Amino acid sequence: MAVLLGSDIPVGAPGAWDPTNEPVTPAAAVQHRPISGSVHSWDLSTGVDGPGTRFVTFLAGCPLACLYCHNPDTWKMRNGKRTSADEVVAEAAKYRTFIRAAGGGATISGGEALLQPVFAGELLHRFRHELGLHTALDTSGFLGARATDAMLRDVDLVLLDIKSWDRALYQRLTGRQLRPTLDFAHRLADLGTEVWIRFVLVPGLTDAPGNIEGIAAFAASLGNVSRVDVLPFHKLGESKWDRLGMDFTLRDTPSPSPQQLAAAREVFAGHGLMAV
Repeated sequence: MAVLLGSDIPVGAPGAWDPTNEPVTPAAAVQHRPISGSVHSWDLSTGVDGPGTRFVTFLAGCPLACLYCHNPDTWKMRNGKRTSADEVVAEAAKYRTFIRAAGGGATISGGEALLQPVFAGELLHRFRHELGLHTALDTSGFLGARATDAMLRDVDLVLLDIKSWDRALYQRLTGRQLRPTLDFAHRLADLGTEVWIRFVLVPGLTDAPGNIEGIAAFAASLGNVSRVDVLPFHKLGESKWDRLGMDFTLRDTPSPSPQQLAAAREVFAGHGLMAV
């Protein structure tokens, strides 16, 4: 299988991932074990990466280059540590009793988890079937075509980031196109997979009423969105941009006020969606 180094190889370019070479169910393809991947880090979190307390595995590598990313150090796969699925599952198993008592589970995040679909699928399968944990996939949806139906059967919840409804702004924010995310959202709706939409409110960029209205109407039309997280833009990752010698162009952009956040949430609520 070709290895993608973050956004070094564009999707569809020679040497990019070929779905015809992948096993149908990663965990069932025993000839591929031990499966390993590039892991940036793992952590325990509460309330931000799915319901309850969660074991979150952050995979390295991302095809997007979001202007407000607070973890630009996860963009390249080569910046992660080659780690086996056995190691990750063993680490999660240490917290299984506590996580289950706290109504939580395990989340695969990034970077972009679907840049490493076999590894992500293996982890999701084992978290669910070996540890008995609720599973969540945190993704931009841009690489949603890489998630097989078999993988998605091991996912209880998808945290789907929709950065903007305005196509030109989406490309400016991420360097990519919005359409693959919308296609993935429709596919999840067809499968009946529960989705939480995540939307970052950036003053002067994503806060236009029409932009918020577009995402809200789309989310409401799907029928499987149980929650919308309206997240305030922040600059906690600014030091990482500086350390990497990258230009953080939103350095002078303020965080949204409580009133701006409340107004955005009201738009989603007006479409019958629970917004927090």
